[in-house]
Amino acid sequence: MDITEGEMPQIAKETPMGAPGLSMTVHTEMEPLEADWRALEAEAHNSPHQAYDYCRAWRDNFERPLRIVVGRLDGRLAFLLPLEITRGRLFTRAQFIGAEHSNINTGLFSSEFLARASRETMNAIAADMRDALTGVDCIVLSNMPGLWRDMVMPFTLLPHIANQNHAFQLRMKANFVETLAQLNAKRRRKKYSVGHRRLEALGGYEHIVAETPDEKHALLDMFFEQKAARLAEFGLPNVFACPKTRAFLHATLDAPQDGANFPLRMHALRMTGGEFAGETPAIAGLTRKGDHVIVQFCSIGSGPTTEASPGELLFHLMIEQYNKDGGGLFDFGIGDMPFKRSWCTDETVQINVAIPVTPVGRLAALKEETATRLKTLIKQNPALYQFLQRIRSRSHPAPAAED
Repeated sequence: MDITEGEMPQIAKETPMGAPGLSMTVHTEMEPLEADWRALEAEAHNSPHQAYDYCRAWRDNFERPLRIVVGRLDGRLAFLLPLEITRGRLFTRAQFIGAEHSNINTGLFSSEFLARASRETMNAIAADMRDALTGVDCIVLSNMPGLWRDMVMPFTLLPHIANQNHAFQLRMKANFVETLAQLNAKRRRKKYSVGHRRLEALGGYEHIVAETPDEKHALLDMFFEQKAARLAEFGLPNVFACPKTRAFLHATLDAPQDGANFPLRMHALRMTGGEFAGETPAIAGLTRKGDHVIVQFCSIGSGPTTEASPGELLFHLMIEQYNKDGGGLFDFGIGDMPFKRSWCTDETVQINVAIPVTPVGRLAALKEETATRLKTLIKQNPALYQFLQRIRSRSHPAPAAED
């Protein structure tokens, strides 16, 4: 593989050919790559978390140095890996932009490259990234599906370890009746009816989708408050406490969107009458790319409305809506929870790949692998996991933004 200079400031170094016809450049700016970036993100198999607008919103708020790896196959655009540099106390690493809040990372690959990628090709790419990404100890690519949309993803061909979290999806059929038929349809309809009747008895409700900018941002702020209160109630750490994370999510609400593609859209249940009029029992934020709908986050309030299982009710209504609107895959994201298993037909194993760049990076890669294995063991013991979460919450009540 050749690593050549691009048109913008970059880290680049000539290397011997590792894969015939393949060349690579590494860039530090997004804007000159926008046309190529958007061309690749349009491919159905590529994650919306690597989309241009999503990554730009994260970059603008976290302001971390970028290393964007662009590959070409016989001169044709083959892949784009949007990476950022994070500096810890011991190691400096390159990771996917916004990896901390991504449910699924794929990188961006052309269909042609996916069809032609081999272990030799991926080994050559890994070796040349190791040579090109100077100033980095280790490249850590996390939360990548091994098998996605019935295709083997390229980084599975490199040495990897299973991520401690799996992801859960519901395949949507031609209509909602057929979709529910994959599950325990009778139980799902009963849960919906019970929740519906209980909220109606408390004054009635409506399913809302925020449309105006004011509605969108107000509902997101309401989610932050609701989620913080709920996590505090259970003694759990608040991953949304970081001001930069909140600003990033607000920015995604303002990014360009249409009916079939949006970085973030807010859904909620709102009480319409009675003692609880105006209250919001459940809130969710969704991302959509084509037929792929991802749950970014969700929360429920406290009080009498929780007895109606408003979260389950909201999911029922959202899945029904997107099933009618051309959705093909409703993705509940990473993390194993009983309500996800009750809705889902697919469980996706995600993988992590660590590529050491420096001698110190070998220790970083070992640390990543050891930490992942330890987290996996802890999550297999629910009591221990909850205990450690409570300790973490008391030790780090409000995570600070990274320097």
